[in-house]
Amino acid sequence: MTDALLPRGAAEPAPDRCFFRKGCNPLAETGRSKLQNQRAILNQQILKAVRLRAGAENLLRVTTNNKVREQVLLELSFVNSDLQILKEELEGLNISVEVYQNAEEAFSIPLVPLGLKETKEVDFTIPLKDFILEHYSEDSSEYEDEIADLTDLRQACRTPSRDEAGIEMLISYFNQLGFVENRFFPPTRHMGILFTWYDSFTGVPVCQQNLLLEKASILFNIGALYTQIGTRCNRQTQSGLENAVDAFQRAAGILNYLKETFTHTPSYDMSPAMLSVLAKMMLAQAQECVFEQISLPGIRNEFFTLVKMAQEVAKVGEVYMLVDTAMNQAPVKENIPYSWSKLAQIKSDHYKALAHYFVATILSDHKLQSTDDEDQQEKIWSQLYDHMPEGLTILTILKDKVQRQQLGKAHLRKALVYHEDALRACGLCKKLRNIDILQEILTVAHKRSLLKYAQQEQEDDFLSLIQAPDILPKTEHKVDMVSPQLSKVKVKDFFHRLGPLSVFSAKQRWTAPRTICFHCEDGKLGFTLRGGAPVQVHSLDPVCSAASLGLKEGDYIISVEGMDCKWLGVNEVLEKLKSKGEQDIEIQVISCQDTTASMHNKSATYSVGMQKTYSLICLAMEEDKIDHSKKTTTPKVPFLSWGAKNRQKAASTLCLPSAIAGSSQTKKLTSPFTLLNTESSLY
Repeated sequence: MTDALLPRGAAEPAPDRCFFRKGCNPLAETGRSKLQNQRAILNQQILKAVRLRAGAENLLRVTTNNKVREQVLLELSFVNSDLQILKEELEGLNISVEVYQNAEEAFSIPLVPLGLKETKEVDFTIPLKDFILEHYSEDSSEYEDEIADLTDLRQACRTPSRDEAGIEMLISYFNQLGFVENRFFPPTRHMGILFTWYDSFTGVPVCQQNLLLEKASILFNIGALYTQIGTRCNRQTQSGLENAVDAFQRAAGILNYLKETFTHTPSYDMSPAMLSVLAKMMLAQAQECVFEQISLPGIRNEFFTLVKMAQEVAKVGEVYMLVDTAMNQAPVKENIPYSWSKLAQIKSDHYKALAHYFVATILSDHKLQSTDDEDQQEKIWSQLYDHMPEGLTILTILKDKVQRQQLGKAHLRKALVYHEDALRACGLCKKLRNIDILQEILTVAHKRSLLKYAQQEQEDDFLSLIQAPDILPKTEHKVDMVSPQLSKVKVKDFFHRLGPLSVFSAKQRWTAPRTICFHCEDGKLGFTLRGGAPVQVHSLDPVCSAASLGLKEGDYIISVEGMDCKWLGVNEVLEKLKSKGEQDIEIQVISCQDTTASMHNKSATYSVGMQKTYSLICLAMEEDKIDHSKKTTTPKVPFLSWGAKNRQKAASTLCLPSAIAGSSQTKKLTSPFTLLNTESSLY
């Protein structure tokens, strides 16, 4: 369960203090937590192997001793084999779908969830305290509780509960990151905070000083958590199936939003090609749940009902066929789990077989009666096929018993072919062979079609040359992505006390606070105030007491008599000033400095001045010390690829992609794990 996590120092939830929820106990012995712990262990093992390989390849590049080269090549072959084994183990975790399914016994094909991305702990304390002292000129020790709350919230997001509370917590942290980015991450410098996230498919770590990596990874985990919620729903009830459809639609919406918002992600599981495939897979699973929802009350053996069900299930087969096609396209094919691709193929064949079985049932069990609406049935048949079999017309099918039976058997033969293809594909994948419920469902469906065909079999079957046409997919319940509404989860800025974000942000620069002690002359301040919070000095009399002591036009008043007034309006500040009468008044003010010369227009694909991408493979690189204007050679950057083509090139899978603009060299196939250490790297 997800428990309430109170702010630091609060014994009870105070109505005026914000509080959030903590994640699940990471040490709890649940099936899901065990999988995530195994994923974290595999990530560390992959990291160790990658570091070994990087060191060996560096030695291979510099050595001229043939004996050393032979030893290094042998070591590289061992390391690459180890990496391949670890990759297969990680794939095994990704297909461990039984853990995420509903606990109730169900006769349903398992759905595929996404695993959560793993991350390392981040210590915000020193960088944020230094920035508060330097940039905001405030005592950073007074913000220790806020920094601790931010750290606790991030830690809780590593183990969210598999329900709406977990989703809300992740969205809360994502929205909080918007405040943190504006408060502490200026566009002209690094904060020194490294965010490390592991690719959910390969375990390759990406370490970056860019907060956008953190935001993108949290979005991915929101989508992944929605998929886990969808697979957990009880698919034996209408409400459970409705919730599953909604969860998968929301997951697709989040993944699509991530693809469109963060266009140059450093981690391959968040690349546009992969996110597009994952979104398609979630919509296909939503369409599958829609079909289950329609068929849950039972399928009546009635003409119009069977036609509707045939087209609905043909739609499911079609969307899974598109998913299977997308999964087998480069560059996705090299990194998506093989078992996912085979499962999409199996589902496509299985549901196409069901469509042909339903049509065969119509042809064998339903003959045109005198009481039937012939025109209506003729219209339905015309919408069922894209073309009629050669030599047949709709009226012939409706009225000729022999032709009707032969076409029905043709559909059964096609159904049997699809069933056998599904069983064969399942048998070829080791991971899927071990899912008993999948094997059982495919076998039962195959036997049912065999039994139906045996009932129709006759001695002159070899004379029948009719080929069953494809069934046109059609659905009355098309599923679409549900766009995320992240702003619906309201959060309070942890660092609210720093002042209004429109003024007190990392982008703005101002002078250190100045203390001015002045007095009113004849009951007049010598200036007026304007604006919202904080208020600005306006219409300053140059000969008044305050002006002579250093007050300037446009200064912001941040305190009066030691009382913070960053969030006070004009009337409230004036009331405090005039309440002093003829006594001396002490105020603190700041003056904004021009920042246009050093500011960049920030966009998702902006290159100059953006933070670099760091791989844990090469953290020792000191690219920042090099004058980029003097570079004339391509930076040598290692990257990891699981692709078979790269494995065949040499004992090493580490390649050096060309990154020179306008190079006349032949384009090399670059891996999705290419971590460019140039200024044009990410986002």
